[in-house]
Amino acid sequence: MNIHPTAIVDEGAHLGEGTRVWHWVHICGGAQIGEGCSLGQNCFVGNDVVIGNNVKIQNNVSVYDAVRIEDDVFCGPSMVFTNVYNPRSSINRKSEYRPTLVKRGATLGANCTIVCGVTIGEYAFVGAGAVITTDVPPHALMVGVPARRIGWMDETGERLEGTGLVTSAGGVAYNVTETECRRA
Repeated sequence: MNIHPTAIVDEGAHLGEGTRVWHWVHICGGAQIGEGCSLGQNCFVGNDVVIGNNVKIQNNVSVYDAVRIEDDVFCGPSMVFTNVYNPRSSINRKSEYRPTLVKRGATLGANCTIVCGVTIGEYAFVGAGAVITTDVPPHALMVGVPARRIGWMDETGERLEGTGLVTSAGGVAYNVTETECRRA
């Protein structure tokens, strides 16, 4: 484990072996972070957060309570998680947090926003600046505000073309329809 001297890791936080914590990061005491992760400069991780293994969280990302991130997820620079759907400064809504789940292998592009209460499917790819307001299917390529699906991605992050039985550049076959993409 490599923790920069400017980082604050509260007592009780669990960080797995090989996890690196960079400048000015704050990890709260209830956080659970897996092995081989990297938390870039100026990140925040709340108490009620679970982060899997080999997760890369780039600079300026806050992972708030009620967020779960599975293994091998990439969180791009300055992307945003939320946990309250309708915040007001004068109203305490901590009992109304909506859980967010980011499944294995997903990519969340730079400056994208994930509105709370959604599930991002396995190996989905959220483009830079997109705003996710609904669940995202596995392998979906999402762009825009609000985000819409414009295609499918394979497990290596390459776009899949066509429908039916589609073979990725890496030689892996996928069953692709208008509404879903699954490894064959």
